Amino acid sequence: MGRIKEKKIIITFYTTTDAMAMEDWCKEHGVGGRIIPVPPTIMAGCGLAWCIEPEMEEEMIQAIRKSQISYQAMQEAMI
Repeated sequence: MGRIKEKKIIITFYTTTDAMAMEDWCKEHGVGGRIIPVPPTIMAGCGLAWCIEPEMEEEMIQAIRKSQISYQAMQEAMI
């Protein structure tokens, strides 16, 4: 039996550099989430994405504004 998919917020990036910068910034500032390969159901500029729980969406929006890291899109996905 496979793993049960859960709703997550996926932030995609144009470049791997931006994805890695987001990971570093979030770790440094205590913002949750983790780097993942972009799910196959999502089209993205690079192969990495930042994954967070849906309840963290507003916190992540604020973190992106503060970090000034460029991102491609933020969307819900079942992964």
